[in-house]
Amino acid sequence: MGEIVLIRHGETTWSASGQHTSVTDLDLTERGAAQAKALAPLLAGRRFAAVWSSPRKRALVTADLAGLDVDAVIPDLAEWAYGDYEGRTSDEIAAADPDWSLWTDGGKGPEGESPAQVAERLDRALAEAEPLLVQGDVAFVAHGHSLRVAAARWLGRPPRDGRDFTIDTASIGALGYEHGGHAVTLWNLTAEAVAAQE
Repeated sequence: MGEIVLIRHGETTWSASGQHTSVTDLDLTERGAAQAKALAPLLAGRRFAAVWSSPRKRALVTADLAGLDVDAVIPDLAEWAYGDYEGRTSDEIAAADPDWSLWTDGGKGPEGESPAQVAERLDRALAEAEPLLVQGDVAFVAHGHSLRVAAARWLGRPPRDGRDFTIDTASIGALGYEHGGHAVTLWNLTAEAVAAQE
């Protein structure tokens, strides 16, 4: 059986500064582009039945630089919509709204998504991908919070449990199976981490 391979996009100016980035369509930084290219050898041994990307260019460009041909742009893989907190850092949000947590409260204001809304879209993507795993791996090229929710939902856990999975830019995770049940089989692998082990 294949795995659902979770690939977070490379660095952007806002990911580097810690600003919440959902609908803002940023380019990769020079470092982010280098990170994305460095993913290619980590993915080279996999046989992909499908490569799906978020609609955001930071995800699409990451896929291209990593040597992947995107089969479909999947709106359900877009980042969690932060609403009024788009572009703000966690420190800025905490100063104005110390009790707020994305994982329990969701995005702020009418444009923000609730945890249940994000879980519903990631559940759809996972359900559509799983039958393809008999043919090989399925890549989700997407974003930090949405991929963390995907991992939680694959394990049957509530979306808030995505907070337990940290994920770096240009990192790889994998959702697969162990003894017939869903499991996280790889998490937060980066080219930098591999180079450090060599």
